[in-house]
Amino acid sequence: MPTVEVGSLAVDDFLLDVREGDEWEAGHAQGALHIPMSEFVARYGELTEAAPQDGRVNVICRSGGRSAQVTQYLVQQGIDAVNVEGGMHTWEAMGRPVVNDKGEPGFVL
Repeated sequence: MPTVEVGSLAVDDFLLDVREGDEWEAGHAQGALHIPMSEFVARYGELTEAAPQDGRVNVICRSGGRSAQVTQYLVQQGIDAVNVEGGMHTWEAMGRPVVNDKGEPGFVL
């Protein structure tokens, strides 16, 4: 499973958040694309439209389990995708910004 550490991600790296709606609303990385894992197959086209053509898709969830499954699926589709190790818990613990839907400080649910 290809993985990346939170500390290796640049501010402008493409990030796909596959957590559910309530988790996203509580707090997420600003600029991330949100497609819940439960809706991922049906909304796959949104990812292919938004993802950089020659760039990597960094997939994140709360702790790394759901994002690992989505990463595996994307790799099977021929997409350069990696699982963000430790997920949003690690993101928050490393002091990376977490915002809610209003752009205010959020938290990881």
